[in-house]
Amino acid sequence: MEQQTGAGAVLAGRYRLVEPIGSGGMGKVWRAHDQLLHRTVAVKELTAALYVAQADREVLYARTQKEARAAARIQHPAVVTVHDVLEHDDRPWIVMEHIDGPSLAEAAKAAGRIEPREAARIGLHVLGALRAAHAVGVMHRDVKPGNVLLAKDGRVLLTDFGIAAIEGDSSITRTGELVGSIDYLAPERVTGGAPDPSSDLWSLGATLYTAVEARSPFRRTSPISSLQAVVNDEPPVPRQAGALGPVITALLRKDPAERPSAAEAERMLIEAMEGREPRAAHAYVPTRAVTAEERATAQESAAPAPEPAPARAAATVPTERPPAPAVRPPGRLRRIAVVALVAALVGGGTMFGVLKFTGGDEDKGGSDGSDKGTSTAGGPSGQKAAAPPAGWTKVTDPVGGFTLFVPEGWTRQADGDQIDYTGDNGKHYIRIAADPTPDYPNPYTHLLDLEKQVAKRTDYKRQKLNPNTFRETTQAVLWDFTWTEKGVHAGPRRAIEQMYVDRNGTEYAIYMTGPAEDWATTRQRFDTVLSGWEPAPRKG
Repeated sequence: MEQQTGAGAVLAGRYRLVEPIGSGGMGKVWRAHDQLLHRTVAVKELTAALYVAQADREVLYARTQKEARAAARIQHPAVVTVHDVLEHDDRPWIVMEHIDGPSLAEAAKAAGRIEPREAARIGLHVLGALRAAHAVGVMHRDVKPGNVLLAKDGRVLLTDFGIAAIEGDSSITRTGELVGSIDYLAPERVTGGAPDPSSDLWSLGATLYTAVEARSPFRRTSPISSLQAVVNDEPPVPRQAGALGPVITALLRKDPAERPSAAEAERMLIEAMEGREPRAAHAYVPTRAVTAEERATAQESAAPAPEPAPARAAATVPTERPPAPAVRPPGRLRRIAVVALVAALVGGGTMFGVLKFTGGDEDKGGSDGSDKGTSTAGGPSGQKAAAPPAGWTKVTDPVGGFTLFVPEGWTRQADGDQIDYTGDNGKHYIRIAADPTPDYPNPYTHLLDLEKQVAKRTDYKRQKLNPNTFRETTQAVLWDFTWTEKGVHAGPRRAIEQMYVDRNGTEYAIYMTGPAEDWATTRQRFDTVLSGWEPAPRKG
């Protein structure tokens, strides 16, 4: 296995790595110095290739090469320029234009939210980049706040064409493979339909919603529920979007045929950027019922503010009647399709480990658009955990900030928002998930809902699902179950998961699995993992 190259290394005799500036499941991005042209560049390292089988590694290599080809075909000032592609340590690296400035994800987090007119300006630049890409047969397929960069000189750039689709080139995409960030995937992609340019426009709508509302419209507490929300749920009415609100709603129509064209979207964004209400956008706003929460918010907004401040204007909330019952059965069919597709895509045990949503692109976008994590020392509220037993080591996760005991020799693997520790390439592994704003009232309700999904597998069998006390809280539950794995580690498997809510309100899931025949060892290891568990330290 290759070793990761560190700071100071020189690639291709000219690119000296200075420091990492971003990381994600697929790779790490370095700030580097081009010693030939004496300029700062960004260099993308494919770290995911270090932890996968040779066949998967070849696919990753092909994707990296494809990213460079895709970006090179697009000539537009809002697309990050690719300077070079090279091979080092038997894996490809991409040398890109270095952008001095944060991602939209970082900027929104730092400011609390992006003002509507500024968001419209940003959206207009991203739309221009997408139109240029679509004109040469390239679809981005991963438009999200972390992939939109805001240069300090005012430029807006779209980056990371790593999963872009070039028309006519399907050789490196596996049948049925779902790629992209879950809550920014267009509905037709989730349900197995062929993506087209309007799919990128939908993702742009979700990105703008997140920018102005400071939350993703479809993010839920589990991957399955997020995918179901994308397919079945209308986004909550934007409350802080101003004139941009109808444009966002138009872009987020479920049916691609009902979305505005790129040219129409451009006109709408220009009007919103100028502070004018885009009247054409209202034609795309679907009729919908008003929730009690939205009605209460509208009434609150309509009430006068305390003296001496002037009264606020009433919020605009649609009051049309809800859709006729005739349109609801297709929604149910789509929900079933989502669950079936997820089960087929993630396969076996991967379905059961709850994905980690915190620390993703909304929270820590890198300056190149990739995820960026900062190492922090873990620590619980109260007493620290004891030293690890013989054969174990104490690890603080560089992104999640939590601390745990892992067997010596086990290594960290990340795939998107998913963090695992394994010693045998996934035959046995620990998986950690965290949600700082859980949607469920308690972990027991959460796991009961998740069990409904996984129980659709005919070979799933519950061993135990009981509320318990963990780390001095009764907001906890232990789940133990079996199933039959398909794929690389095929055969009977058993897993155990401890879910709880810590004093900061974060919901953690600590999960471990292995072959059923090794259950005694896995169960003993799980107890050791829990004995060293420390959640991420409280911020502030």
